[in-house]
Amino acid sequence: MKKRHRLKLIGITYNQIESGVYAVILEEVGGDRRIPIVIGFAEAQAIECKLQQVNTPRPLTHDLMKSILDNFNLKLSAVEIYKLPNGVFAANLIVEGPDGDFRMIDSRSSDALALAIRADAPIYTSADVLEEAGFRPRKESKKSEEVFSREEQLLTGLADEVFPNPSIESFESLEEIIDSEDPESDDVDREILDFLSNYSDAEIERQIAKFAEAEKYEVAARLKSLLRKRSGR
Repeated sequence: MKKRHRLKLIGITYNQIESGVYAVILEEVGGDRRIPIVIGFAEAQAIECKLQQVNTPRPLTHDLMKSILDNFNLKLSAVEIYKLPNGVFAANLIVEGPDGDFRMIDSRSSDALALAIRADAPIYTSADVLEEAGFRPRKESKKSEEVFSREEQLLTGLADEVFPNPSIESFESLEEIIDSEDPESDDVDREILDFLSNYSDAEIERQIAKFAEAEKYEVAARLKSLLRKRSGR
């Protein structure tokens, strides 16, 4: 990779148009261009659990990978995101050995990102990838309004269809809503926050722990995020 541009992971969004599809959003450091990378449910769950600092009873796959690196005195020095000829994103893991030698390991982009945030490793990409796949989240985007609209809709979860919000009567019904096809709606967030207003932070933390223990990590991460939002953290 020639000149590298550093990226930061700013969050995950749910695609309301295509069920079960998520996108992780990377933004260039010192700029405003963003790269959306489509990932699956399991990878989104692994990333979100770490972002929201959800404690799991047993290590997830990427926690295990980080533990192996640590136990063999290996360091993930960097992750480099690139794009394959077929348009799929991939990544190189730059791993430093105990003797100071470096190895490059091929990886899926989603696995690389999930590991990078656990190892606090920098994420990079090339100028070519930023130019080709990057977009700006405002109307001054260099791309046409038509392309911008398609990316915004498909990759940041802004669908035209309005989904009805089911009522929340218990944490069990809350689980069903979060597991539904429209978990990222602002209206749903407001309804969940209204429901959570009946409970203290400690009570919500206990429910988060129960969901994590039952390996319902997406629900636990969502509750953790909303609890922080409510507390202004």
